[in-house]
Amino acid sequence: MSVKAFAPASIGNVSLGFDLLGAALAPLDGSLLGDWVDVRASNSFELSVDGRFASRLPTGTQNNIVTKCYEFYQQALISHNKAPLSVAMHLHKALPIGSGLGSSASSIVAAFYALNAYAGEPFDKDTLLLMMGELEGQISGSIHYDNVAPSYLGGMTLMTGLERPVCSHLPVFDDWYWVACYSGLSVSTAAARNILPRQYDLSTTLAFGRQLAVFVHALHCGDRALAASTMNDVIAEQHRKTLLPNFDAARDYAGQQAALAFGISGSGPTVFAVADKYENAQHIQTWLEEHYIQNEDGFSHICKIDTAGTRILPA
Repeated sequence: MSVKAFAPASIGNVSLGFDLLGAALAPLDGSLLGDWVDVRASNSFELSVDGRFASRLPTGTQNNIVTKCYEFYQQALISHNKAPLSVAMHLHKALPIGSGLGSSASSIVAAFYALNAYAGEPFDKDTLLLMMGELEGQISGSIHYDNVAPSYLGGMTLMTGLERPVCSHLPVFDDWYWVACYSGLSVSTAAARNILPRQYDLSTTLAFGRQLAVFVHALHCGDRALAASTMNDVIAEQHRKTLLPNFDAARDYAGQQAALAFGISGSGPTVFAVADKYENAQHIQTWLEEHYIQNEDGFSHICKIDTAGTRILPA
């Protein structure tokens, strides 16, 4: 028996929702943008890896996040008086580390999903999501769900701050095109958090709360113009863009092509633009490929929101 689970890439924050919003991505060309993990029976635990960005992973099985997921899941089984698993795991690493596309979240989500499916689903969605968030927090330095939740559940998710439910699904506009472009550089999530101020003034705090509230309202009302008007990052962008070469020029060009929004995906360096016309999305993608990508590791995709989330792939 074997189980293979795929977890899509995601945009954390979605500009206006720092640590509170996330959205899963599905390229229009049908390619799978994300990591997958395979679990199969074995007499003892072992881990193998492949994929475009496998060479960027820490060396040694014990240092791999999938191993940490396995150990965490084993302890959860034991604490619930369930038999531990004897399995081998394989990670296909398609997302670059430090990309702002939820790379660690994708590996974590795929690993937990595959393990839980292999074990007969002893843990429900909220319990599994809490496990995913805790492991993600060990990587980034704090527990937040803006990547693991959309990668796991699909769609656009709003974090509740509660244990149950951890998040709520928001409506999305299926006629919006999301252009995601990874520059090829690497930005540490912890470093990107450390660059931020420790305190914000009252006007910034009020602007953040107003934008998020109006955005959620606009999504539920189906008001595209109102939703787009709120997609501005008043918390992190002005500080984090200093880590991203050619960011301002990219934003300016996207604006010239009538982009509804432009921002940093998670901690960066991936950026995203939102367009309501495919032709505009194509122009933005072409410019980003020519001017924003810094090396051969970079790539871009025109996407829609992935509403499926993590799923089982054929073995």
